[in-house]
This record gives sequence, C-alpha cells and structure tokens, in this order.
Amino acid sequence: RVHGEFYHPGNEYNVRVASRYFKGPELLVDYQLYDYSLDMWSLGCMFASMIFKKEPFFQGHDNHDQLVKIVRVLGTDEFFSYISKYRIELDSRLSELIGRHSRKKWERYVNSSNQHLVSPESLDFLDRLLRYDHQERLTAKEAMEHSYFQCVLQDVTASNAKLSRQNSAKTSKLEKDVLQ
Repeated sequence: RVHGEFYHPGNEYNVRVASRYFKGPELLVDYQLYDYSLDMWSLGCMFASMIFKKEPFFQGHDNHDQLVKIVRVLGTDEFFSYISKYRIELDSRLSELIGRHSRKKWERYVNSSNQHLVSPESLDFLDRLLRYDHQERLTAKEAMEHSYFQCVLQDVTASNAKLSRQNSAKTSKLEKDVLQ
C-alpha cells in the first residue's frame, strides 16, 4: 500500500507491505482483500512489545516463520477457522510448518520486569487487536474508547473542566473590569 492511499472495500492490494514483525496474518497468507484493520494488528504487535517488554513480540526470520510465531501464540484452531472462513488456501509447506498449537493466555508473558505495565484492561485491549480475523479486530474508534484508555480520558476531561472554569473566571473578571 502506498503511504496515504485509501482502502476501498473489495479491492485487492499488494501483500508485500509492512515490516515483517508487524504484518497481519492476512498478509502472511496472501489474502489481498485487507483494509484498515491491518493497521490495528500492527498496533497490537507494538502494544504487545511495549507491555511485555519483548521487542519485537513476534519475531520470525521470514514471512512463513513469522506466521508460525503468531500461530504458536494465538493457536491453530482459530487460525484454521480463519482461513476456512475466507477460503484461503495455504501452501502445503506452510501447513507443515504451522503444526498444531493451543492458544496461549496473555498472562503467560507477564514477568517481574513487565508486570507494572500489564493490567486486565491492557490484556483485553491487546486481545481485541491481535485477532486472526480482521473483521473481529477493534476499529480505531473502538480502540480509543476502550477501557484501557479510561484513565487518559478522565485526565483529559478533568483538564478540560479546569480550563473551562479558569476561562469562565477570566471572562467574569474581564466583564467586571469593563463595566466599571
């Protein structure tokens, strides 16, 4: 995808985009009907790297290995459901590489060096971003409204209320000065 290009539903796009560590499953299985949800997958990869202090979170040495790394975390049952839903045919070599893996719980990646970065809200946010099925991922708007950001939203709301009170006080003082 060319920077600044818009996605148009139903259009096929080149799957040779994005840095490998942030590529969504749709690119790794050559599914060309992707959309903005691909960016949400990339956000999920970056977010996982940040909260688990593992950079990059999925680190394959090529595109096939990248998919294997993802499947080892998200599980093969969900993966095969995804490719079946979209009628994606896997290269036989890739099918062999993938093997069988159960879905791992995100808590498995929490340790003493990252536990201060992890909360139930952060794990839920991550889980809603890193989904095989691009239609199940959070949209950007949904992501911004996620409970993980509630503390940020509360701070912004409180700051806006404070500014509004300050502006009202200044306006009242100015009105008094003008009337005198």
